[in-house]
Amino acid sequence: MSATPGTSSIAREIQIEVPVVLEGERVDKTVSLIAEVSRRVAGELVANGKVCVDGRIVTARSRSLAAGQLLTVQLDATVSAVPIADPSVLLSVVYEDESLVVVDKPPGLVVHAGAGNPSGTLVSGLLARYPDLADLASPGPADPQRPGIVHRLDKQTSGLLVVARTAVAFESLARQFREHTAGRRYFALVAGLLDSDSGVVEAPIGRSARRPDRMAVSSRGREASTSYSVLKRYGAPLPVTLLEATLATGRTHQIRVHLAAIGHPVIGDDRYGAPASRPRELRRTMSADRYFLHAHELELEHPQGGRRTWTSPLPSDLEDVLAALTPL
Repeated sequence: MSATPGTSSIAREIQIEVPVVLEGERVDKTVSLIAEVSRRVAGELVANGKVCVDGRIVTARSRSLAAGQLLTVQLDATVSAVPIADPSVLLSVVYEDESLVVVDKPPGLVVHAGAGNPSGTLVSGLLARYPDLADLASPGPADPQRPGIVHRLDKQTSGLLVVARTAVAFESLARQFREHTAGRRYFALVAGLLDSDSGVVEAPIGRSARRPDRMAVSSRGREASTSYSVLKRYGAPLPVTLLEATLATGRTHQIRVHLAAIGHPVIGDDRYGAPASRPRELRRTMSADRYFLHAHELELEHPQGGRRTWTSPLPSDLEDVLAALTPL
């Protein structure tokens, strides 16, 4: 198997019979070994339904394998073992110092490489602007494909994201997100009119058993809490509500899953809110691959001391959506 520097050139489909030496190993670890990708990328392949055991899709990355089972892994493209710097990825930097960088991510930009997104990511742009981030990849505390990344925003979510530049900063910031002491607030436009002006959604979130590429409220999931407050209600051309949502935890797709679970999906979110999430009345003012979710405030303890807060105004495309609505 040949490979260019910094990449793992792999076939579109890998299929092996699990050898005796891997008897009892986790499926994500085995995928990592045979596909030459990081454990996190291997976990994403499992989560996205790209891994089968004896012809059946695996949904639990911790599942143990038995010798003789047929393991199949599908890969869409070459996966970069260590991301390649890409100066063509433009960044909007809100703040930077020797410890961290705060960027304002635009919609449509993937944070880091993964299955189906090998390049052109936010991390690629960061490495071009801050080459020192590569020191966090290998050796270092961060995943090689995600140097400095301590939290994420979904592809079509815009807004603030902090990136560590040193090992000390990485440990400090990662601990704050792990212990839920970092403050994150979002603007979200949702379908329908909420009765109360504020509320809290507390429901565990886990991988959907029916759709492994999606998250869902599930008793088997991890605890998750989202609070919200109503900023404005609109009645025409359709009833919608502008919220500020605050994360107490940080599960995958948390805000989108929680708001959909209470019957108020994020406008434009086809995954969790279809078909009502993209009403025809807003199609002229809202991009077909965008949903109304913006990380507008980030608050955390700076690794060198002191509580800091950064804010980001609502992007112009989302302002245009609000301008097309009539407040109640």
